[in-house]
Amino acid sequence: MEILYASLLGFFLLVIYFFYNHKSGGNANLRPPGKTGFPVIGENLEFLSAGWKGHPEKFISDRIAKYSSHVFKTSLLGSQVIVFCGSNGHRFLFSNENKLVQAWSPSSIDRIFQHSTKKSTSKEALRLKQMFPNLLKPMALQGYLGLMDTVAHRHFVTDWEEKDTVVVFPLAYHYTFLLGCSLFVSVEDPKHVATLEKPFGVLAAGIVSIPIDFPGTAFNRAIKASNLIRKELLVIIKQRKIDLAEGKASPAQDILSRMLSTSDDNGKFVDEADVADHILGMIVAGHDSSSSVCTSIVKYLAELPEIYQVVYQEQVGIAKSKAPGELLNWDDIQKMKYSWNVACEVMRLAPPNLGAFREAIADFMYDGFSIQKGSKLYWNPNSTHRNHEFFPEPQKFDPSRFEGFGPAPYTFLPFGGGPRICPGREFVRLQILVFMHHLVKRFRWEKLIPDEKVFYVPLPSSEKGLPIRLFPHEA
Repeated sequence: MEILYASLLGFFLLVIYFFYNHKSGGNANLRPPGKTGFPVIGENLEFLSAGWKGHPEKFISDRIAKYSSHVFKTSLLGSQVIVFCGSNGHRFLFSNENKLVQAWSPSSIDRIFQHSTKKSTSKEALRLKQMFPNLLKPMALQGYLGLMDTVAHRHFVTDWEEKDTVVVFPLAYHYTFLLGCSLFVSVEDPKHVATLEKPFGVLAAGIVSIPIDFPGTAFNRAIKASNLIRKELLVIIKQRKIDLAEGKASPAQDILSRMLSTSDDNGKFVDEADVADHILGMIVAGHDSSSSVCTSIVKYLAELPEIYQVVYQEQVGIAKSKAPGELLNWDDIQKMKYSWNVACEVMRLAPPNLGAFREAIADFMYDGFSIQKGSKLYWNPNSTHRNHEFFPEPQKFDPSRFEGFGPAPYTFLPFGGGPRICPGREFVRLQILVFMHHLVKRFRWEKLIPDEKVFYVPLPSSEKGLPIRLFPHEA
C-alpha cells in the first residue's frame, strides 16, 4: 500500500510539473524558451548552486547556450520570470521604464521588506522620490564626508591597528554598518549599533533563500529580522521627532532628520512607517553591497601587488598633502581616479548586486518573442560583466578598462541603470574610497589562505571571511 501511495504521489508531482511548465496562452512558439521547474522551488537550487560554486554567471551563460537565445524563462524566488540578457536586453528594459515595463519585486521580497517595496511602483513611491531627490546626491554627501572620514579613522584604530591578523569580511561589514548608522540615523553608541547590526545580517541571508515561511528557515528568520529592525527604527524616529520639536536635533543632522523635516507641495510629511521603510531599504542597499566590494578589493589587492602599488602611491600622495588631523574633502575624492578604476574592475568581476526585476505593463515583442502584459522580467549583470564580447579577456583584472569613456553602455551595471539606477551609488562610492584610503595608507597584507574559495550567497563572499596578515607601513 505504501508503494502504491508513493507511486500516486510521484505521478501527481509529474502532472503538476508538466502543467506548470507548459501552461501558456496564444502561440507558444512565440514565447521565450526555458523551464520553470517545480512550483515554489523553481530553479532556485540551480541558481544558488552556481553561486556556491563561485561561478554565478554560469546560470545565465549555460541557458543562453542551451536555448540559443538571449531571452529565456525560468523561476526564481517563487515567481516565473523572463530573463533579458546582454547589453541589448539591458538597454531595452532600462530605456522602456514606465513605458513598457515597471519596477516589480517577487512576493517573497515583499514579505521581507513589507510595504516599503509594495509601494515601489505606486504613486506613494513617486511622491517619496520627488520629496527626497537630493538625499544621496554628491552635493548633499559632501557635507557628510568629514564624518565618514572620522568614523573610518576610529574604526581602523579600534579594529585593525595593533593586529597581526584580521578577518576582513566581518570588519568590512561592521565598517559599512557604522557609516550607515552614523549618516542615516546618528546612532554611534556601540551597544546600540550591535543591537541593529545582527538582524541586518539575518535579513540579508534570507533575501535569495527558497521562499518557504516555516520556523527555522532562512526566509522565516529574514521576515522576523525585518520586523525587529523596523520596530527599532520606529523607536528612533519617534524620539527624533520629539528632539526636533524641542530643538535638541538639527533638521540637517542626518538623513533621518532631513526626511522628517521635508514636506510635499501640500505640506504633508511622510508618516513614520514609510520613513522606517525608506531608511531600512537604504541601509540594506548601501551596507551589503559596500561590505562585499570592500572585501573583494582586499582580496584582489593581496593577489595583485603591482595593482596595490599604484593604489598605494595614489592614496599616500593624498595623505601626505593633508595637514595633521585634516579630514578628507571632496577634492581628495576626485583625485582617487585609479583607486576607483580598481574598485570598478572588482565590481565587474564580483558584482555587488544580482540584478533586478521588472513587470511588463503592455504586450510587446522583443527579439522575436511575444511578451505578454503582466509577465515578470529579470536582468542580471553577469550576462555582460564576464562576457568576452564586451570585455576582452574577461577573467583578467584590468583597471584600464575604465579609463576614458570606459565600457560600452549597458555592459557595466554594478548599480543598475536607467531611471531606477541605484540612488545610493555615490554613497557607496564614498564608502569604498574612504575604506581604501585608510587601509592602504596603513598596511600592506597577504592572504592567510591563498586558495580560499569565493562563493555568492547572494553577494561575493570568501569561505572563511578572508583572513589576512597585516604589515604596517613604517612611519
